Amino acid sequence: MNDSAPKKDMEMAPLPGADDANFDLRQFAWEDWVAFALFWGLTLVVFLQFFTRYVLNDSLAWTEEIARYLLIMVAFIGGGMAVRRMSHIHVEFFYVYLSKRTAFILSTVVDVIRAAFFAYSTYLGWRVTEIMQFQRMVVIEWPMSIVYGAAFLGLGIMTLRSIQVAIVNWRSGESALTRVTTEGRLQ
Repeated sequence: MNDSAPKKDMEMAPLPGADDANFDLRQFAWEDWVAFALFWGLTLVVFLQFFTRYVLNDSLAWTEEIARYLLIMVAFIGGGMAVRRMSHIHVEFFYVYLSKRTAFILSTVVDVIRAAFFAYSTYLGWRVTEIMQFQRMVVIEWPMSIVYGAAFLGLGIMTLRSIQVAIVNWRSGESALTRVTTEGRLQ
């Protein structure tokens, strides 16, 4: 067989992160594992809903409601992971045209506003969780404060992680936003 022959369409490049030698579980924090477990719980509930509805033709009443609540929990707990990894969306356009000092000052303002927003949201999440302790879920007689408590927990994680990110940015003198001028816009 000729080595210079073009590769067939059937051959695929390895998946990103498929290199087992460089894989490290320490890159994951505890909230990653909680979100992972909630996601798999959501997967099982949705599969159970599909199976009972379309295979058994007798849908379980509680699966749709629980799936909705698990999705909410995954979103809020996973938000902490996104804040820690700085993977939330950013508006990078202006940072390309700003001086490094101005970009860092603006980035610091963004860090402060983000932390304050998450802190206030956490406070509001706590207030709503307290109020909702007497409200029951529709199908299952559990308090809605479970769902709102998960949102409160996720917002608290986002607050702490945004403070950690801000401290790292302040100590290093740069952030993901200020690196846009040297790395280019990530599109």
